[in-house]
Order: sequence, then C-alpha cells, then structure tokens
Amino acid sequence: DEIYFEPEELREPDIIAQNIPIDILYEDQDIIVVNKPKQMVVHPAPGHYEGTLVNALLYHCKDSLSGINGVMRPGIVHRIDQDTTGVLVVCKNDKAHQFIAEQLAVHSITRTYHAIVWNNLSEEQGTITGAIGRNPIDRKKMAVVPNGKPSRTEWHVLEHLNGATYLDVHLLTGRTHQIRVHMLSIGHPLLGDKIYAPNLKTPVRIPRLMLHAYTLAFTHPTTGKRLTFCAPLPAAFEDTLQKFR
Repeated sequence: DEIYFEPEELREPDIIAQNIPIDILYEDQDIIVVNKPKQMVVHPAPGHYEGTLVNALLYHCKDSLSGINGVMRPGIVHRIDQDTTGVLVVCKNDKAHQFIAEQLAVHSITRTYHAIVWNNLSEEQGTITGAIGRNPIDRKKMAVVPNGKPSRTEWHVLEHLNGATYLDVHLLTGRTHQIRVHMLSIGHPLLGDKIYAPNLKTPVRIPRLMLHAYTLAFTHPTTGKRLTFCAPLPAAFEDTLQKFR
C-alpha cells in the first residue's frame, strides 16, 4: 500500500495567555508539576476557551511548552477532570513529552488518588477490572460495558467513616472518568459526583467532587531519576472528612 499525506503546517495556538495564578509544585527546563484547583479545565475545548490551565501555562511558560498534542493542548500529556483537584505534570518540550507519554503507555507512572465514597465497603482493599466505554444510553457519560477498553483500578481503605469510606485509589489504566465509573459499578459512587450520582442523599452538604489526585511518580526525562510529588488535600476535602468522622 502507498499512503500519501501532507503534514499540517505549524502555527501559533489560537488561545490566549492569561495571568492566572498556578500552584507550582516543581519546575525545571523540561517539566512543570502543578496542583490543579477544582473547576479549572485542563485545556481549551468547546465552551471553555479561557480560564484553563493551558491559558495560565502559556502566560507562565511563554513559548516553552511541547507541541505534540496540538495547538489546543500544548504541554498536556495527561489530564484530570474539571471537578478533580491535584497533581499534574506538564511538558515543556517534545523530548520530555515523548518520554513521559511512553511511561503512561506502559503504566510505569504511579498515580494515586484520595476519594470519599458513599457507604462503607465490606472489604479493606480490592481491584476493579470492568471495561470502560461510552454509556449506550447517555453518550456524555462513561460506563462499564462489554466492548469497552480494558480498565483496572486498585483501592484500599484509609478510614471507615459514618456512612462513607475514605479511600486510596491507584490507577493502573487511564480511562475517562475511570475512578468515578468503577466505584459506581460496585455500588459506592463518589460523594459530590453530579454526573454519576446526582441524587445521592447525604447527611451533610458535599461542596465538591470528593476526588483528589494525591501523588504522581515518574522518571525524569533528562536526569533519569524517579520523582514523586504530592498535592496536599484541599480545605474543602479535609472539612468533609471531619464532618463524616
């Protein structure tokens, strides 16, 4: 077979740099590690062309962001949901981007989340392996479906609460809404999840989605050293924990 194509011409991003404060956990010439706040979208998309992490990074890093993922996602090698807080690594050049992306592909990056789920789990730890794909009824949602992509989530209990459970969750794959869908599939949806558990009745008000990207560990693209970063729990998360204790 012969395949003909014309490479797309490189062009400047059609997005603006905005002076938005960023909680930087670490930065060097290759990467920048940030603690993303809630309600911040990672990169521009329909309905969210301003106020994103990329808008803030363009102002902070100027021209120092990788271009592999296109003009709308400079530097972005992985994402977390808009309502999820926590640690995220961004790449400043294509070499670093490829190196981090390869680690993601072979699952050598360690990603752990802290979550508060509804009700008490009967076991102290477990693994969920349900394949994840588009919900056949609501295409805006994901679901455990027979023809979905293989997905694996490990969890263990950090603390049993009154009517809820505080978990440490380890992602072994990186599917859209993976933790939210997997925990829902075993009858323990995340507290504050307006998409997958909007009608959950709780004894206290839940101010946000109770999911936080707590730690991220990977090998540095230049030094080869294994780095681990931790984003402290937000105040609203800590406050909710106290209310359920």
